[in-house]
Amino acid sequence: MSHIGKRDAGYDAQASKQRVDITLNEDLLRLAQGYTDNLSGTIETLLAAWMQDERRKRDDDPAHRRKVVAAWNAFDEKHGRFADEWNRDFMPEDQDR
Repeated sequence: MSHIGKRDAGYDAQASKQRVDITLNEDLLRLAQGYTDNLSGTIETLLAAWMQDERRKRDDDPAHRRKVVAAWNAFDEKHGRFADEWNRDFMPEDQDR
């Protein structure tokens, strides 16, 4: 099983651990324990991979993209573009500043 690196994990991989109570099929649990000596670590790795996949699906969703664009447009209308003060130095002379 591949390990997700700290940088591309999408979460703080060094955060402290939290005990949780989950319910799993007994037979599945018994079988899984035969494949790993660190079931918590395996589940954490699988959960992180699943989360990245779900985030990728969400980010590729056209409706989600429209919402993000609308949010940025609303922000621009209210506050202006956040990089304008730095971009002015790079704009052609004939453009409005």
